[in-house]
Amino acid sequence: MTLIVGQVMTSEVVEAHRKMSFKDVARLLDRYRISGLPVVDDDDKVVGVISESDLLRRQAARSDPGQGRRRRLPSPLSGLPWSSRPERMGRRAADAESVRATTAERLMSTPAITVHPQQRVADAARVMERHRIERLPVVDEEDRLIGIATRRDLLRVFLRTDEEIRREVTDDVMGRTLSLPPHTVIVSVGDGVVTLEGRLEHRSEIPQAIRLTWRVDGVVGVMNSLTFRVDDTRPPERHPSHRISHHWMPER
Repeated sequence: MTLIVGQVMTSEVVEAHRKMSFKDVARLLDRYRISGLPVVDDDDKVVGVISESDLLRRQAARSDPGQGRRRRLPSPLSGLPWSSRPERMGRRAADAESVRATTAERLMSTPAITVHPQQRVADAARVMERHRIERLPVVDEEDRLIGIATRRDLLRVFLRTDEEIRREVTDDVMGRTLSLPPHTVIVSVGDGVVTLEGRLEHRSEIPQAIRLTWRVDGVVGVMNSLTFRVDDTRPPERHPSHRISHHWMPER
């Protein structure tokens, strides 16, 4: 049983619309005690995401509107005053944009990183880690919002008991997928770490057994103690033939 996003997501989603004001967005975050929310258009399609960081960034820029006018030493690299350097001008432009951002549409981060309910929880966790985000809007085939998956939601897979993990590895991985006879592989689990012991027919089956075990939800490690009978990963040895020649058996 591989968990998918649709099984762990929260279906009741707090959302914002493009024209929602800064204060209304802040009220939603405070009322529901959440750190972020998706922004949708009139068709409920996700167009962006707002987090507490977006609000704080806007407030920080607004509270210090004169920082761009502070006196700086000239840049020795460009020969231009600090306030005229391109990177400085870009930062000032971003600060000015943050100050002007009074609606969800101007506050939000885009594009929104989303997932579908059929995706594996493990895959969604990788997306979240890769983009360093705290939540993933869940959308249907038409990109309409149907749920939200947070880090806490995805961590539920690690709440599975050791017995649930052992049963899945034994029955599904070793039995159904690899079609191994019962008791060929002895599976034991402790705190999510799976230990595989036994003797397989071919050496090439061992990496596959380990890889499939890693894919089971809740597994945090795999200890391999499997052995093999035949090493099918090495080319067969070639021995020189020794032929006996007889006068009535001409060589070919």
